[in-house]
Amino acid sequence: MAQHRRVFFISDRTGLTVEALGSSLLTQFAGVEFQRITLPFIDTIPKAIAAVAQVNQTEDEVGQRALVFSSIVDDAVREEINKCHGLVLDVFERFIIPLEGELGEKSTHVVGKSHSAGNSKDYNHRIEAINYTLSHDDGVTNRELEEADIILVGVSRSGKTPTCLYMAMQFGIKAANYPLIPEDLEANRLPPALLAHKHKVWGLSIAPERLHQIRSERRPDSKYAALENCRYEVAAAEKLMKRNDIIFLDSTTKSIEEIATHVLHEAHLMRRVY
Repeated sequence: MAQHRRVFFISDRTGLTVEALGSSLLTQFAGVEFQRITLPFIDTIPKAIAAVAQVNQTEDEVGQRALVFSSIVDDAVREEINKCHGLVLDVFERFIIPLEGELGEKSTHVVGKSHSAGNSKDYNHRIEAINYTLSHDDGVTNRELEEADIILVGVSRSGKTPTCLYMAMQFGIKAANYPLIPEDLEANRLPPALLAHKHKVWGLSIAPERLHQIRSERRPDSKYAALENCRYEVAAAEKLMKRNDIIFLDSTTKSIEEIATHVLHEAHLMRRVY
């Protein structure tokens, strides 16, 4: 029987950093089911006291102390969080303090540094990438494709849009995507607008059975979602990509993060924002 534990991610900003770190560590414990609770913007002592009360309530409710991943910059607020009854894994105490000793320099202790808009160059680059990706989703325009860092192709619902948005948001990559429509599949050719940019084109494929499930949620009992049609489209798309020497990745069992990282690594594209 699986063990159940409650986990709190406590941060003085959005909590994205501590969530990512904590969740990565928790994946190593396959026999435990975790209930995750994020408490963002805990940046004052009163807020910290309320957060501690919520953490301590766990012991009364489930009979086990909570796990607490914390990324609080302010010393006084952090001390308050450390008073809770849970197992506190403090990002700053475990990483920043040893780094200060190694580098011989005090950290800035600025709240929200990792996700702030303080670095205007990074911030503007991220916004530009997101705007570009949104305006070049699903082949809605052929304009400015020369600005794309990468262009994803694949059948409808193979994961192109979320992958492109993830690359734009997390890496600052300008990512366009094009669906391979029936006309392209029947002609066994790339969309004409992409021919001049073939060196930027990467493909996504997917198992027909999984595609059938995804499409059925959107348009049940339609030809679009029919398993036979999904089998045809996937086979025709892979044939098209092979004929045009387009490298493609099977997205069936991969997360958006894995797909994006794999594509960027293989395409030798560097992260533009941090």
